[in-house]
Amino acid sequence: MLAVMLFSPPQMFPSQANQFAANSGFTPNPSMFPQVPGGYPGPQPGGPPAPSPNQPYGMYPQPGGGMPQGPGMGYPGGPPPGQQMPGFPNAPAPTPSMPSYPKAPSPNPSMPAYGGGYGGGAPAVPAINAANMHEHVSTGTDEQAIINLLGSRSNRQRVPLLVSFKTAYGKDLIKDLKSELSGNFEKLVLATLKTPAQYDAYELKEAIKGAGTDEACLIEILASRSNAKIREINQVFKAENKKSLEESISGDTSGHFRRLLVSLAQGNRDESENVDISLAKQDAQALYQAGENKLGTDESKFNAILCARSKAHLRAVFHEYQHMCGRDIVKSIEREMSGDLESGMLAVVKCIKNTPAYFAERLYKAMKGAGTKDRTLMRIMVTRSEVDMLDIRQEYLKNYGKSLYTAISGDTSGDYKKLLLKLCGGSD
Repeated sequence: MLAVMLFSPPQMFPSQANQFAANSGFTPNPSMFPQVPGGYPGPQPGGPPAPSPNQPYGMYPQPGGGMPQGPGMGYPGGPPPGQQMPGFPNAPAPTPSMPSYPKAPSPNPSMPAYGGGYGGGAPAVPAINAANMHEHVSTGTDEQAIINLLGSRSNRQRVPLLVSFKTAYGKDLIKDLKSELSGNFEKLVLATLKTPAQYDAYELKEAIKGAGTDEACLIEILASRSNAKIREINQVFKAENKKSLEESISGDTSGHFRRLLVSLAQGNRDESENVDISLAKQDAQALYQAGENKLGTDESKFNAILCARSKAHLRAVFHEYQHMCGRDIVKSIEREMSGDLESGMLAVVKCIKNTPAYFAERLYKAMKGAGTKDRTLMRIMVTRSEVDMLDIRQEYLKNYGKSLYTAISGDTSGDYKKLLLKLCGGSD
């Protein structure tokens, strides 16, 4: 990997070329930057050009500016080498084809910057050194050091520590942590050392096994995860339990609630961003006919539409439904259904309408009143810390009148609280 980084010249993206144009007078040729659907630049066919023997940076200017000076190295559409470039005061704006996302959340201040959601992108802090963890675990436990090491790293940095620790010291880090830590702090630390799919699969297994079933956990995970995440969870669940997730769900639930969970567990929701308004109106009418406009409720119709249609389409359906019958779809489900099925359908609708608000509500209920639902609190803080925690914090403050940070501070204690607050990122 190091060799690739040393000898592969960086690829110049349109935004970099435009910036270079402003400084040196070079007009970027659009054909130099092939585009893939969505407006993002794709790699050059065959990889980037090989560097010139006399030019360590290939076709790109060396640090400090200046044009490439290799023989015959001109730019497409530019003057012959050796002639001065004309100035272009009206250079195009950077990445004009890039879509605009005005409501994209800003980075979580407690975590590194990521390029691709949960566990994605290049971390902004160094990877965890196995020697550091060994020092803080094996020679007298330093809980604050463990909090700092794990709470400020990404999942992609934490998980490889298990292998590097065993490689360096011939010991299982999980066993060492279990022997040194206890209570909710131990559970939270161990949760941060699982991949997202491993942690979700573990939580689903724990929700199903035993005498009772944690239906709320099943609903939360299956209603909020993407198709790709659910498929990965299925693979991990099967590998670790020798039984498919669908089989486990079917054996532990029943009726329309079981059908809802099985549908969601397929990870096969339409992911198109296109919305056909006429079809949205038809679906809104079908939901109205299946619920508010008849004696009894056709749960299968709700299941078919809410579990299969794309999120963009369903948002349009909910809008048309409100316009058609003058009632929010959430209120209709509360009127027409009950029990676990009602909770499951509501979770699906709320996640589609506003996922951060759904998790803010879950966190509020986990800490409301006497006693704390620590399992729910831990699961949401770990799984959302690199996804939409900043948005969740904003929704929590808006809907419940105080910051999530303040709520956690008042409802937990000790090292457990410290690590939760590290994952939260700050007060609002």
